[in-house]
Amino acid sequence: MGMEEEAIDAVEALFRQQITEWGTARDNYAKLSQVKVREFTVHGSRVMVQCNPERLRSSAARVDKAAISHRECFLCKANRPVEQRVMEWGDYEIIVNPYPIFAKHFTIPTRKHKAQRIVSRIGDMMRLALLMQGYTVFYNGPSCGASAPDHCHFQAGIGGFMPIEAEIASAARNEVAREGREARLSASKVHGCNVMVIDATTIDGCCKLFDCLYRALPQSDDIEEPMMNVLCWRTGEQGVAVVVIPRSKHRPDCYYAEGEAKLLISPASVDLGGVVIASRKEDFERITAEDIAAIFSEVCITDAEVAGIIEKIKNKTTN
Repeated sequence: MGMEEEAIDAVEALFRQQITEWGTARDNYAKLSQVKVREFTVHGSRVMVQCNPERLRSSAARVDKAAISHRECFLCKANRPVEQRVMEWGDYEIIVNPYPIFAKHFTIPTRKHKAQRIVSRIGDMMRLALLMQGYTVFYNGPSCGASAPDHCHFQAGIGGFMPIEAEIASAARNEVAREGREARLSASKVHGCNVMVIDATTIDGCCKLFDCLYRALPQSDDIEEPMMNVLCWRTGEQGVAVVVIPRSKHRPDCYYAEGEAKLLISPASVDLGGVVIASRKEDFERITAEDIAAIFSEVCITDAEVAGIIEKIKNKTTN
């Protein structure tokens, strides 16, 4: 048995141990099998809405600096539940997420308390996706759905659950740049969201194209890094697909509305991946395909912004 097989076996063993011995995890994974799901078609793509009240702590989380400074970091080892076990992986720890969206859902925080940043960790994300075959690894930017923007972490869930994984395989692509035969960067669109896709067979090739994309993304002075969500999964023996969803906004206007106009939807990677999480029953029952399309349009970047990103990348790679 190779190292990758041993590692994924250890991950699966950790999950079995936790849902056997940790009551909170066991109960919430049992509840997950009973959650209601509605299915919609948005811009020709399949989108699901999951009614998941246990995710309210995430969707309603205050992530401003004042709120962060007045609470303990729940990803730091000292503040975790005593029942939560760990699988060490380099500078990271793999732990079972006790408030799941997926049938198997992990969080992978850094051992040390460091701010949520992707720029130097895309290689780690690719390695993790290669290690956790059968899972999709994802990253929520500090202003794009991360409920712990003060502690760097990835998450991973069972592959094939989010519609974006199948949609992206057949979606039209506009090639933007290449790194030899190792990696290709393309622009695409899924359920109305503009996305950038890196198909890579080497970590080095993936990192070079991601760095090029990162530098071309719009960034304002008052945010920590370009706004984005990132999803990554293994393709073939050593390949990965990295889907970057550039953002223009953290939460849609309906999140802050009053009365019937209010939808407490706070989009992160999973939502933009085609599984919208409704933590309130009334939102789950009222939301429409038009609402979903409007939310995606509001928080994702425009066609004109994509054109500007592509122009910056092509000018850099051809000069």
